[in-house]
Amino acid sequence: PAEPRDAARLMIYDKKTGRTEHRFFYDLVDYLTAGDVLVFNDSKVIPARLHGQRVPTGGKVELLLLTPVGGDMWEVLVKPGKKALPGTVLAFAEGLTAEVVDRTDFGGRLVKFSYDGIFDNIIDKIGEMPLPPYIHEKMKDPNDYQTVYAREKGSAAAPTAGLHFTDALLDKIRAKGVE
Repeated sequence: PAEPRDAARLMIYDKKTGRTEHRFFYDLVDYLTAGDVLVFNDSKVIPARLHGQRVPTGGKVELLLLTPVGGDMWEVLVKPGKKALPGTVLAFAEGLTAEVVDRTDFGGRLVKFSYDGIFDNIIDKIGEMPLPPYIHEKMKDPNDYQTVYAREKGSAAAPTAGLHFTDALLDKIRAKGVE
C-alpha cells in the first residue's frame, strides 16, 4: 500500500454524467452518506506460499494454501500442477511434507500434511506472503499486506482495496453515520 495507506490514488466515475475525477483514497468519505453500509473481509492473510521439492526427484514445487478441509488436509494450488499427481510427496523445510491425495474441481489439489509440532507455527516460519503478481518487491514487513481490520487468520490473499483504509479514515467514515 501507499504510505500513508489512505494516500493512494482513487478514480471516481460518475455514471450519470460520465465524468471522471482523480482523487485520493482518503476522499472516499466525501462519497459516503449516513446510512451507507460498508462490508469488509476481515480475514488475515497467512504466509500461504510454500517452496519445496518433489520426493524423490528433487524437482522444485510451489504450493499455495487455499482452504483447510480438516484432518491436516488442505485444498491448494501447485506449480507445476502437471507433476503433482495423486500419490506425489512434496517436502518442505522444518520437516513438513505433503502427499497429493486428489485433484479438485477447479484444477487445484487436495493434500495431506505430515509434520512434528504445530502446523501454524511451521507455516509462519517457512511460508511467504502470497503477494499478487503486480507487486514485484518483497514485503519488508508482512503486516504491510494486512488490512487494518484483519482479525482471523485464513486468507491466501488480502482484499487489496482494503489495504488503503487506515484507522483514522474508518473513524471519519463511522462519524459520518456509515455502518
